[in-house]
Amino acid sequence: MKIAILSPVCWRTPPKHYGPWEQVASNIAEGMLEKGLDVTLFATGDSITMGKLESICERPYEEDKSLDPKVWECLHISNLMEKADQFDLIHNHYDFLPLTYSNLIKTPMVTTIHGFSSSQILPVYKKYNETNYYVSISNSDRSQELDYIATVYNGINVQDFTLNDTPEDYLLFFGRIHHDKGVYEAIRIAQKSGRKLIISGIIQDQSYFDEKVKPFIDDKQIVFVGHSGSEKRDKLLGNAFALLHPINFEEPFGSSVVESMLCGTPVVALCKGSMPELIKHGKTGFLVSGIEEAVSSIKNIKEINRRDCREWAENNFSNKKMTADYLNVYQKILRRNNL
Repeated sequence: MKIAILSPVCWRTPPKHYGPWEQVASNIAEGMLEKGLDVTLFATGDSITMGKLESICERPYEEDKSLDPKVWECLHISNLMEKADQFDLIHNHYDFLPLTYSNLIKTPMVTTIHGFSSSQILPVYKKYNETNYYVSISNSDRSQELDYIATVYNGINVQDFTLNDTPEDYLLFFGRIHHDKGVYEAIRIAQKSGRKLIISGIIQDQSYFDEKVKPFIDDKQIVFVGHSGSEKRDKLLGNAFALLHPINFEEPFGSSVVESMLCGTPVVALCKGSMPELIKHGKTGFLVSGIEEAVSSIKNIKEINRRDCREWAENNFSNKKMTADYLNVYQKILRRNNL
């Protein structure tokens, strides 16, 4: 089976720092290679894979501001589409634009919908609904206007995370510094619970950081450490008493939630989006309705068995499971297309 995996060119695949779609595309590519498939990854020229690499854009446009994103997105996607007949299946991780080529090629295409940036992109998905295959990354993120061949949860490389049975006493916020992610709410929870909070993540919204986060940073109770690479991430997550995830949007999936549980660290999250699918309430963390309930739940964190967190995450959100689930999707599509 010859598979083309289309990754974005915003960041490297796998990403050096941030790049959730690129990370999933990488995990799938390497997982399918282990399954014996012939995999070609379409990504930036500096990307890393054990398979074949095809690239037009040598560097990620988020790292090289001289590149026009739309120009290089078009060149990148068209490069694959012009070679579509070389593959049995295309796995698209680049949102809606590649769908506009799908009726011009014979190769079947499956698209992982990594969330809807807005309702304005739905017309494209609806137009190609009957001739394409869509995968959701959580049941909560499905549109009632679309058909789906499966829900496949994002898979994490479990070997990158270490179970820690002896954590420290701090709370952790780990994610983008943006209103959607609830950094300010995490600060309020820490203040009300009288615990230290470490904040780690890229600043995606500078004005939000300046107004809602920076004024509270005192390097004692509220500490900002910036972005954390893989080794630092494992230690930060593993040593945390709990991860705070008080999101302000219907999050389609939360990788940091799974990564935290793989380290044995329980998660306190607002009950929005995919959180009820990711967190086993009372077993791997707590689903709460607001700040006050989050503060109360922290008092019960010690009731959580950290090994249960690891086991739950490993069984449900590993890269091994994701790869197996996508392989089933591939086989189902090829059977439908008599390939």
